[in-house]
Amino acid sequence: MTVPKTSVLVLDCAEPEPLARFYADLLGATAGPATDDGELFLVTGGAGVVLGIRRDPQRVPPSWPLPESPQQPHLQILVAQSALDEAEREAVGLGARPVAVDEDGGRPDSRTTLRRYADPAGHAFVLAAVPEEIARPDVSRVAG
Repeated sequence: MTVPKTSVLVLDCAEPEPLARFYADLLGATAGPATDDGELFLVTGGAGVVLGIRRDPQRVPPSWPLPESPQQPHLQILVAQSALDEAEREAVGLGARPVAVDEDGGRPDSRTTLRRYADPAGHAFVLAAVPEEIARPDVSRVAG
């Protein structure tokens, strides 16, 4: 039998509290210090902890994407196709920096359904358009 456990992705940065607030605002979640660990802030949504932000004063912001390098680890934030433009405005308004926007090969007049950004500390994330039911999962099913 497997021992019950959970996991959380942790991003390192020099100033974790502002970055935790960025992701909490972007994801409609809350952020606060972890119990018994003043160097870790947790971003928590309806289904529980979704992201950790840890203080590392020596952390150098990553540069991504680099044309000569393979894709690096990044967050992929799922957004309903109908809300992608609004989610992009929110992300940029909160301090995200657009990294790349590709043209959708099927529609020359359309921007892609995958939009890349760097968060205020330089970590890569993507807003990815998905069907409505995937973007808004049943929280009771996820948490249970």
